[in-house]
Amino acid sequence: MQFRTLCVLGMGYIGLPTASTFATNGLRVVGVDVNRRVVEVLRNGEIHIQEPGLRTLVQAAFGSGNLRVAEKAEPADAFVIAVPTPILDDKRADLSAVRAAAETIAPCLKPGNLVVLESTSPPRTTVDVLAPILERSGLRAGSDFFLAYSPERVLPGQILRELIENARVIGGVNRASAEAGRDLYATFAKGEILLTDATTAEMVKLMENTYRDVNIAVANEFASLAERFGVDVWEAIALANRHPRVEILRPGPGVGGHCISVDPWFLVEAAPGETSLIRQARRVNDEQPAKVVARVRSALGGLQGKNLAVLGLAYKADVDDLRQSPALDVARRLASEGAGVMTYEPNALEMTAAGAQAASSLNAALEGADALILLVDHRGLAELPPIQAAAVMRGRIVFDGRGVLPRDAWEQAGFTVHVLGVGASLPLQGGG
Repeated sequence: MQFRTLCVLGMGYIGLPTASTFATNGLRVVGVDVNRRVVEVLRNGEIHIQEPGLRTLVQAAFGSGNLRVAEKAEPADAFVIAVPTPILDDKRADLSAVRAAAETIAPCLKPGNLVVLESTSPPRTTVDVLAPILERSGLRAGSDFFLAYSPERVLPGQILRELIENARVIGGVNRASAEAGRDLYATFAKGEILLTDATTAEMVKLMENTYRDVNIAVANEFASLAERFGVDVWEAIALANRHPRVEILRPGPGVGGHCISVDPWFLVEAAPGETSLIRQARRVNDEQPAKVVARVRSALGGLQGKNLAVLGLAYKADVDDLRQSPALDVARRLASEGAGVMTYEPNALEMTAAGAQAASSLNAALEGADALILLVDHRGLAELPPIQAAAVMRGRIVFDGRGVLPRDAWEQAGFTVHVLGVGASLPLQGGG
């Protein structure tokens, strides 16, 4: 099939790069977002999210005349739904944006159109939720129009490259729909395009992120065990990973982002009786912020009245994405226990946690602090010289939640260093 026009619903971390990539590859694209501010920012030649190379790509897309933005869906040859699917407080998927997108597409549908859902969703969302709404148009999915699911599988910080180069899974409600999806993404995709059914494609995305979540939970439990047994978990992991069939991931203050910390709950919601391991892994990772706070509290002999420099708030290194960030949770918890918390997130200077204050510079965060708490290993933070911190801090305590600071250098500068996953050495038993 050939597609000349495309309507992309959702101008966020996935929708905007996707729309711009299609536009720079010759399709006439309208990008839709219900947030008027987002539409106005884009129309003014700016972008509302940070991603390497994205500004240049978006400007090229607009400059080509192939991309424009609107607040409502418009008729097109194909539609891509890339709206958020967060979780509710009870850990169920919030599909309200998917439903709303489908309701706006239905009046625009014509025979032969293609609709692709990219938003991460619980299994059977495409066939049980999306298809019935679209069929209110009077057209039938799979026969009158094509319907497919194709999950985004990109890493923040590398979205533009991985969008093009990664293998893409496309699941259709029937084979013809999967093939139509293949023809659409072949416009720019260089990676292998793999065809399956819609529900399998939905589950593939959830499996990928759940796999990582479970493995991170194991690493976090290893860190807790190491603290109990007086072991350095970072050394133990490095030694264990010398085994040719072992690759233990890194522990940390928790798991964040819109994918790994959310997607496993979609499986739990869909099949609660078959997901006990997945549920427990989520609980382990969700408990990490409280464990970090307990370690900091112990190191300081209490938090009330202490001034803390909390470095890094993003959910992972070298991005500006704070969605579901465990570092935000740690900072909030520290402040709620009476600490004076000054946060520094170099990629989003104005952002901070409830009860905390945002510092405009690294030195401003460190000035007068009793302790430094490293929660995200951004390049500039992981390489902070101890002498720089010592020059402005009041205290000499460091808590390294990512295991990246050179301990010897910090100790030589007069700091007491506490590291997540490193317990106090225990005396040998049975000597004499």
